[in-house]
Amino acid sequence: MKYRYLGHTGLEVSVLGLGTNAFGKRADQDTSIRIIHHALDRGVNFIDTANIYAGTESERIIGLALEGRRQEAVLATKAGLVMGQGPNGRGSSRYHLMQELENSLRRLRTDYVDLYQIHTFDPHTPLEETLRTLDDMVRSGKVRYIGASNYAAWELMKAIGISEAKGLNRFVSTQVSYSLADRTPERDLVPMCLDQGVGIIPYFPLAGGILTGKYSLENRAPEQSRADTDPNFSRFVIDRNIQLGQEVGRLAAGLELAPSSLSLAWLMGRPAVSTVIVGATRTSQLEDNLRSVDMTLSAETIQELDRISEPFRNGEPFATYRLS
Repeated sequence: MKYRYLGHTGLEVSVLGLGTNAFGKRADQDTSIRIIHHALDRGVNFIDTANIYAGTESERIIGLALEGRRQEAVLATKAGLVMGQGPNGRGSSRYHLMQELENSLRRLRTDYVDLYQIHTFDPHTPLEETLRTLDDMVRSGKVRYIGASNYAAWELMKAIGISEAKGLNRFVSTQVSYSLADRTPERDLVPMCLDQGVGIIPYFPLAGGILTGKYSLENRAPEQSRADTDPNFSRFVIDRNIQLGQEVGRLAAGLELAPSSLSLAWLMGRPAVSTVIVGATRTSQLEDNLRSVDMTLSAETIQELDRISEPFRNGEPFATYRLS
């Protein structure tokens, strides 16, 4: 396994991280635990979850899997998206975040998380309130580092500016949809992160499986694909995304590589990227993704991937999650 520093911190994370959105939903408890143990055995130390994944089941399962192995993991979770029906069941207020951190710690069976992330920008809570709450969490020892997710570049820069001015712990990372099918972060977010030393953690690095080559214009929901098991995903299975997946597949076939490995290796080579989180619903899928770690792409291959994905620098992001 290869490791990189998370932004400008001294924390080293595996270049391939494990995303756990499917745990407790598309992967049952026993399968999920096997995947986590296999990841740790192969040197993957970054495990990313959130309080809302599979209705809290993801965190609970991870807590079980890490019993006796907690020190092997850099454990990241999130809060801020809708968690309850009440007036304080969402957002990044002090009230909500303090409550959700305690709930996450209980489910994860740990007394600290390595990276606590705000799942999305909250336009209704002053940033200073959020940042002071996160600073208190770090000072308490319950959180090691703090990160953002789904923040626009200006929102992240404003938060960093407040932290610097007030002497508060600052965001060290940001999660964003980033892949060959979504290069929109390169317009503003990537330059900002390079300037400020913030590590980028791409999610949807394979565009939900579209970049694996399994989708076609004729078959938009292959058996056991995400579009097959999660009907909500069908909104991403549009012509331009499928056509890009097919182009990546043809290039990969010519190089005798898997399209997923090629796509991940390209993303790992992008500026400011610290770790790429990829989900898995079986250990063999994780093993396939691990091949990207030791892959070295030629300048010609990178140039061709850049060319075919250039149109995806513009327009709307592949995915983003915001509070209404």
